[in-house]
Amino acid sequence: MTEWLNAGQHAALPVRIATRIAFFIAGFGMSAWAPLVPFARLRLGADDAALGMILLCMGIGSLVVMPIAAPMASRLGCRYVIIGAAALLALALPALALTQSSVTLGLSLLLFGIGLGALDISMNIHAVRVEKASGKAMMSGFHGFFSIGGISGAGLVSLMLWLGFSPLWSVFIIDLIIMALLMYAGGDLLADRPQEDAGPLFALPRGKVIFIGALCFILFLTEGAILDWSALFLTVERGLDSAKGGLGYALFSIAMTLGRLNGDRLINAIGRFRTLLAGSLCAAAGMALAIIFQPPQAALIGFMLVGLGASNLVPLLFSVVGNQTVMPPNLALAAISGIGYAGILAGPALIGFIAHLTSLLVAFGCIALLLLLVGLSARRATQ
Repeated sequence: MTEWLNAGQHAALPVRIATRIAFFIAGFGMSAWAPLVPFARLRLGADDAALGMILLCMGIGSLVVMPIAAPMASRLGCRYVIIGAAALLALALPALALTQSSVTLGLSLLLFGIGLGALDISMNIHAVRVEKASGKAMMSGFHGFFSIGGISGAGLVSLMLWLGFSPLWSVFIIDLIIMALLMYAGGDLLADRPQEDAGPLFALPRGKVIFIGALCFILFLTEGAILDWSALFLTVERGLDSAKGGLGYALFSIAMTLGRLNGDRLINAIGRFRTLLAGSLCAAAGMALAIIFQPPQAALIGFMLVGLGASNLVPLLFSVVGNQTVMPPNLALAAISGIGYAGILAGPALIGFIAHLTSLLVAFGCIALLLLLVGLSARRATQ
């Protein structure tokens, strides 16, 4: 890190580009799996319940590796963990396209999740260090490239499948792109090992880190709810044609990507407190719009506002945790990432439970209230 800092701004640009590429690879590789799910279900002949249990293996793999990935990034250097995790992600993709049994698919998803979780932690630690060295907000832009990668990966695999490529050939092409990007950017990733920041192999979150982790849980839960429940909400509650049910999440994703690509300028202009406050209120207003007004167009606009408002909140909180002194930043990032992923895993089931007891409108109303709680917590979170 010292050599990079002493090299000046000229050397900083390749490091920033390499960081963006790492985030792109994570989104690109993760989303490439989504269009392959129907093919996996067909090969296994599994019903929805069985497939849902198998798909949990990916989340379990990510959660298990996150506490380990943080000290590894400090002891080995972010470069080697990022490259190794991305390589594991790429190696698991062909197995996901070939597996013929529930056991092998579960194991492949476990490895895929381990690669994704290790990459997520190491690239965010890397991004925090780059942002600290720059002295200005950069995290939203990095996460924006994750979103671009997600759109690109799912879109490219879907296009290849539509053109008649087999699932295996499709993931081979994805892997070639990932490896080419690693070869291009790997040498510019930070490779030094700051032992003073390594800390223990594991530490329970404490103090402000727990508080920020709870806010991340709400934000990840919101994203998971839009992913898993927006189509059902639009078709059942708002009468939209089932073929258009995916429009809600698509508009949410586009708004989130655009928000993240412009988020650093916003944070540098108005500060973290105002960004967190305004973003959470915008997201809460979007959920309220979807709930209160009957026309499906209102819900679509509402989901766009949720994506726009929430776009910079998780990157902003990651930056806050990277600068706190309660516990080592790398372990704190691992802790809030784990809590956030728990929100994605548990959130859809929690929404379903509330919807079963009451209605989906009430469940989405609970999310709006939680987003308001994030806004009320903005001052404390950013102090």
